[in-house]
Order: sequence, then structure tokens, then C-alpha cells
Amino acid sequence: MTTWTSDELNCIASADELEIAPLRRDGTPRRPVPIWVVRDGDDLYVRSFRGTDGGWWRTARANRQGHIRSGGVDKDVAFAEVADAETNERVDTAYRTKYGRFGHSYVNPLVAARSTTLRLVPR
Repeated sequence: MTTWTSDELNCIASADELEIAPLRRDGTPRRPVPIWVVRDGDDLYVRSFRGTDGGWWRTARANRQGHIRSGGVDKDVAFAEVADAETNERVDTAYRTKYGRFGHSYVNPLVAARSTTLRLVPR
């Protein structure tokens, strides 16, 4: 399995947004969508602001592959679901810490969307 380099982690984690383009069933990418990304240790996580109704999230969950661009990093990724409560609590904290300056109306939906947590795995 490929891992993120320290440089990639730092660049992506310091960027406010990440462009995500999950692959459709036929292997073509969806149009890139800007979303928020957080780092926990050596891992990167994303969630759907619209919860399970988010189109990009449904495609990512179904096909498990896509492409991201953020902070000068351009990378193919796999999407791994995250169900464990401990990781999700750390991801909640990371969202509150990184994006709290935007207010509760933006951060709270992401904290509430735990069921959509995906770990980005470089390919």
C-alpha cells in the first residue's frame, strides 16, 4: 500500500479545500467538487456536507476510487470507509479546529455527518 509523504500531508492539510473527483462505474471521473479535508496523524479524511445525499460521496462510496487535487498535490486515491468511533471523534475535533473560523452553520453539518467519513488512501 502506498502512503502519503510528509510533504503531501502537510500541503493538503494546510489547504482550505480539496478538489475531489470520484470515478464513476465506467471509470470516468465526476466533475471535481471542492470540499474540506482534515488530517489526523498520517491520514487524511473527508466528509460530505450533505450527508449521504452528497453526489460525490455516493459515487466515492460505490466505486472506492478517484482523484484529488489540493495544496499543489495531484493524486489518484482510494476511499476507505471509517466506522470506528475513536477515529470519528478525532476527525470531529480536526474539523472543529481547522474550520471553526467559518462558524457552526458550516462545521456542525460535517461533524454530524460521521457516517460519511472517508479516509483518502494514495494509489
